[in-house]
Parts: sequence; C-alpha cells; structure tokens
Amino acid sequence: MREDDERGYAQFVQARVPALQRTAYHLCGDWHEAHDLVQAALIRLYRHWRRVSAADSPDAYVRRTLVNVFLDQRRGWWSRHVRPFGDPPEPSAGDPGPDLAVDLTVDLRAALARLSPGQRAVLVLRYWEGLDVAETAATLGCSLGTVKSQTSYAITALRRLLPEYAKETR
Repeated sequence: MREDDERGYAQFVQARVPALQRTAYHLCGDWHEAHDLVQAALIRLYRHWRRVSAADSPDAYVRRTLVNVFLDQRRGWWSRHVRPFGDPPEPSAGDPGPDLAVDLTVDLRAALARLSPGQRAVLVLRYWEGLDVAETAATLGCSLGTVKSQTSYAITALRRLLPEYAKETR
C-alpha cells in the first residue's frame, strides 16, 4: 500500500474504532469478542482500502464488513457448540437488586443473545445504530422486506422473552 493510502487508512480507523467496537459489542454481547470482530473487519478493510476510500461511503462498507464477520463467525461450528460462560445466576429473594433501568439493560442483552444472529443484527443496526430500513438492507445485503420481517420477528421474540417489559410498553 502506498504511504498516502496507509495514512488515510490509519486516520479513518482511528476515528471509527470506538463506534465500531460499540456496534460489535451490541452484535455479540462480549467486549473481547467485539475487539476480535473489529480487528477482523479492519483487516478486510485494509486489503481493499484503495477501493473503499474511493467509494461514496467507507463507513457503510466497514459496517457491512463488521456485520458479515459477525454472521460468518456465528455460522461456524465453534460458536454453535462452545459457550464461554453460562447463564447469569438468579438473584435471591431478599436481594434489592439494581434499579429498573439497569435490570432492563441486563435483561435486554440476555434476550438479544438468544435471538438468531440475523435478527440480532437487524435490531442492532435499526435501533442502536439508527439506520433506516434501506440502509439496514444495504448493510446486510438483503431486501427491504427481509429487514422488515426480521425486525418484526425479532421484536415478537423479545416480547416473548421479556413479557414483564412487554406489558409496560404496550
């Protein structure tokens, strides 16, 4: 890679890494895995930097690459059969516990982890990243209808997994 391309790549990466790590964390639910996802996406980005830097939206390219790395990883044998940690322990009856917002965040993350990778990716892109249906479809490489249906299925699954919160939001 030429020196000016290398400099442009380094500047792009330095500006985007914190946001990419947050997105990766929302996709996978684990900071260590999120760092690995970002690293793999940035390696792919580096290989094609000249073409990516000339594109209309390098951010969209790296976001799509990150989601593809996440989905590719979830298709592998390792992720289907090996779990690095179990379910969190149930709180005791006398434990006052944290406030409702923290409970909701923990419960939501646990429920997201139980969704299929594709449904989780749709929700992360739509609601954490704030992408519209068209941008989400472009990032995932699918149709607008697929994004809409996967969003609907994912929200239905979350309501089933979190019935106590679903009552409050209706």
